[in-house]
Amino acid sequence: MKSTKIRIKLQAYDHLILDKSAEEIVKTLKKAKAVVKGPIPLPTKIKRYTVLRSPFINIESREQFEIRIHKRMIDIIEPSDDAKNALMSLELPQGVYAEVKQL
Repeated sequence: MKSTKIRIKLQAYDHLILDKSAEEIVKTLKKAKAVVKGPIPLPTKIKRYTVLRSPFINIESREQFEIRIHKRMIDIIEPSDDAKNALMSLELPQGVYAEVKQL
């Protein structure tokens, strides 16, 4: 018999909203009596951009910006139908991207 597992990957720019939504997901799944592993923090991806301040006079003057993408992963081992329904009815805050995969 093959064991089923559901993996949820969460991404957001704000780590506080991300942690709050991950905690809400875990709490909802524990109420549905599912076996949950996580949230596991994944490495933060940092994108850096360098922009010229003035293209003509001060060509050596530059500004630097960065965007940080925070990630968390939650595994649900052998989820029941109640856990799946609770997961589908859950609403995440704006700015949190969730990817759900069945393994």
